Amino acid sequence: MAIAEVIKYEGDNSTFIWKHPCEDFNTTSQLIVHESQEAIFFMNGQALDLFGPGRYTLETQNIPLLRKITNIPTGGISPFHCEVYFINKTEQMAIKWGTDSKVQYVEPTYKFPISIGASGEMSLSVSDSRKLLVRLVGTERILERNQLSTFFRAFLMTKVKTYIAQEMRTSTVNIFEIDERLEEFSTAIKTKLLEDFLDYGVNLNRFFVTTIVKPDGDPQYERFKDLHFRQYADIAEAELQQKVGIIEQQTKAQQMIIESQGLAQKRATEGYTYQQERGFNVAEGAAKNEGGGNFANMGIGLGMMAGIGSTVGGAVNGAVGNAFTGMTFGQSPATNRFCDQCGAELSPDAAFCENCGAPQSSSDTCTKCGFKFIKPGKFCPKCGAKREE
Repeated sequence: MAIAEVIKYEGDNSTFIWKHPCEDFNTTSQLIVHESQEAIFFMNGQALDLFGPGRYTLETQNIPLLRKITNIPTGGISPFHCEVYFINKTEQMAIKWGTDSKVQYVEPTYKFPISIGASGEMSLSVSDSRKLLVRLVGTERILERNQLSTFFRAFLMTKVKTYIAQEMRTSTVNIFEIDERLEEFSTAIKTKLLEDFLDYGVNLNRFFVTTIVKPDGDPQYERFKDLHFRQYADIAEAELQQKVGIIEQQTKAQQMIIESQGLAQKRATEGYTYQQERGFNVAEGAAKNEGGGNFANMGIGLGMMAGIGSTVGGAVNGAVGNAFTGMTFGQSPATNRFCDQCGAELSPDAAFCENCGAPQSSSDTCTKCGFKFIKPGKFCPKCGAKREE
């Protein structure tokens, strides 16, 4: 054996704790500790010193010149036992976890029993080297991440399932909306687990719930799932119909504005106003009516027509003139007289027929009933009395 040993870490980053193979080394041996590491020096079964990054000279009771003499009573084995453990302080990422059985709880929103599973990842680092070494490693030479994951598996199965059920109940997380809240759900579970890991000298740096295994296919679960999503579908459909109605109203309003702008531009181009256009439409409608009775019932005066305007005044006045042609306001229409002998039309106040020369009666009114004759004849068409010659 060399007079002095150089003791340094020879493991990898996936190892939490690694024991140096050199034991019972001589005093003045050199200990080298790298960054992100710690080393614990054991002497005679006791953890004496904790060393951080740097180079150290170890003082043991093993003196090279006296070892052969002191080891004789023990058969060549040094009675001054010493050893060094290296602890990797780096954060160990992507350590997978998952429940080995379903978590049973009552869904807080719809109040039905449900079973779910969960899985994810976590990252760990050593927070207390001495505590981890004493509580988990003991006399083992190495503690890798796989060994640590195996140890914490049973631990997690008990703790995580309990905390998941508690968090689902207290936070009233809807099972159909849990995927939207995985981040806050993960944070809540991590907070509950922190103290449990620290009891073993391990820090839980990150904890992620990445998957919630739901009981798809279970009739009861599917029934509530359909109920949950149908109510949101009804709300979405109602909102869509409301939006469509608003869009249709806006479209109609825009069309009306465009049409109004077009009409206003047309009036401006042709040189008349809205009031003039309305007057023209009224006059045109009046011209289509027969006789003066309908026109009079409409309450239309000539003064209104005259004030329509210079631009369409000519067209309106023409329509009015055509409507009033042959009409006499305030008087009865003129009655034509006919010859009693030949039926020819007589001139006004004629005493003899210009066609046959027959003398004409002086009266064109029935002396008995007062009926005004409008056609030639010998008898009154109303009472039958003989007409005077």
